[in-house]
Amino acid sequence: MAQANFAYASVAEDPVGLPLALAVFADRAHVRSEMVDDAAAAGFRIAEQGPIAALLEGEARPLPEVVLVDCPTIDGAVLAALARLDLRAAHTGAQLVVSTTIAALDDVFGCLDQSNPQLLVAPSRAERVIALGRVLGRLPELRVRELDAEDRLTLLRLTEQVTQIAQRLDRLASPPLAAHGAEGGSAFRFESPRPAFAGAVDASDEGSARLIRTPRPPLPDPRLIRRIIRQRQLRARFFDGDLFADPAWDMLLDLTAARAEHSRVSVTSLCIASAVPPTTALRWIAQMTEAGLLQRIEDESDRRRAFITLTDKAADAVARYFAELDSSAARLV
Repeated sequence: MAQANFAYASVAEDPVGLPLALAVFADRAHVRSEMVDDAAAAGFRIAEQGPIAALLEGEARPLPEVVLVDCPTIDGAVLAALARLDLRAAHTGAQLVVSTTIAALDDVFGCLDQSNPQLLVAPSRAERVIALGRVLGRLPELRVRELDAEDRLTLLRLTEQVTQIAQRLDRLASPPLAAHGAEGGSAFRFESPRPAFAGAVDASDEGSARLIRTPRPPLPDPRLIRRIIRQRQLRARFFDGDLFADPAWDMLLDLTAARAEHSRVSVTSLCIASAVPPTTALRWIAQMTEAGLLQRIEDESDRRRAFITLTDKAADAVARYFAELDSSAARLV
């Protein structure tokens, strides 16, 4: 991606007008150089750069506000460096953007469980720049310093272009929030369509209400879920896959089948099940986790690994949805 010529160095600044500090760690020299160039063009001050091993060597120094890491391959030393960086970032509030490959994703995901990083899979330079923009969105205390008229006009034009791009990306990557009745900035809601009890219950009958709670329906047969998944995948043979992209539902179906089968799902497997690019899938996983649909489960036999599963509330919602489908179908016959 050609380096942009916009004069937007004042965008990434702290409240007193100084550029935000950023560190870059990557073993591949050409990738590190690209990351440095793009971060500098976005207005960040490059405080440090070097190979991943420098993460451990420089622990005595404080972390800058933003840390970019590229780790396409994983070994024991890289895992140790990432795990330590994760703890330090969680303690200081530093923002992490970590890029990796699909082959190393499970290991990277497993050791980054404290700092809420942005994970990118084989990203382009454009995707890294977008991630830097998301970093700025996570830092509400940032303020743009006083600009002269020319700088202000340049920034306004840049903002308009970025807004248009973001709107297009949102339309492609996710359904409109309004369609989901979003509240509190989330595209997902959890509300039972009816009370959990059989019939309306007076407050004075609270004790007896516990005795007549409507039992939760069981999860649907996993063979049915797998059949639905295969049918959804079949459409890609006849239509453009983006036309029916619904990563949230595809992931919910996969996790529902896995829960009914008593099996575990890795983050890599879930990304594949989503039928969208891994970086897009990871953003959905993060949003769905925040919304209470998904949860991270550590592997008790190997603390370096983690899995994704439905929350109990999500499993209950899926079970009730399929029970309602079955009931509706029976009424139509």
